[in-house]
Amino acid sequence: MSSSPDSTIRADEKSAQQAWFAEWFNHPLYLQVYSHRDNAEASKCIRMIIERTQSPDRRRSSVSVLDIACGAGRHALELARLGYSVTGNDLSPFLLETARSEAHRCGIELSLTCCDMRHLKADRHYNLILQLFTSFGYFNTVEEDLCVLENVSSLLAPDGWYILDLINVRHLRRNLVPVSRRTVAGLDVLEERSIEHGRIKKKITIAPAEGEPLRFSESVRLFTPEEIRTLLDQAGLAIESVTGDYSGAIFDSEASPRMLLFIRKT
Repeated sequence: MSSSPDSTIRADEKSAQQAWFAEWFNHPLYLQVYSHRDNAEASKCIRMIIERTQSPDRRRSSVSVLDIACGAGRHALELARLGYSVTGNDLSPFLLETARSEAHRCGIELSLTCCDMRHLKADRHYNLILQLFTSFGYFNTVEEDLCVLENVSSLLAPDGWYILDLINVRHLRRNLVPVSRRTVAGLDVLEERSIEHGRIKKKITIAPAEGEPLRFSESVRLFTPEEIRTLLDQAGLAIESVTGDYSGAIFDSEASPRMLLFIRKT
């Protein structure tokens, strides 16, 4: 049985509610547009992470996990199903309620909290912290990104792991699809992508069968391996290994779509 998310958002997080991620991730259509991100993909990713970070001899319930920007809980739910002690955090009450409902339906223990990742409380330590599916680099300044990493460092238990999932910028530049259109559950979805000022930006127009189109946007800072290494170093964190996709393939700076960083505290 799962716990209900804390829906109280702090006063100093009011500005976050006006940001693109607060609007878009809290809209019911978000899950429809990204419905192709399925549980099978999440399961593969989680099992690869566990194989690389967790001792098979350790009791799973003794391993505390924090899933930052957990969304609807694909990864958090998979870890909870496997017996780990999991907390999922997100800013979106809608996505947290979706995760809570699924945990309840499956009879899974899953703790959920609603908080801006820049203001995570260091009131306990975690053995494993996840930040998956391009959930880093949302903010306007690098200093805010560094704040998130400093929070992670303070939350990480001795010998704990932090897994940070980033887009591989070199691969993205070579394979960017500027415009695409698809139909999802009867909705016409137009996605327009560009790289501007070191960020990948996406304009999303969703046209229902009836009524006016809805428009959303995404904007995520891109990091080269050197840039993210420098930022992590400032937060007292160090990269131990990198994989190029969710199956654990060796990272290739030109060909890998992802840059999945396995990080420890220095």
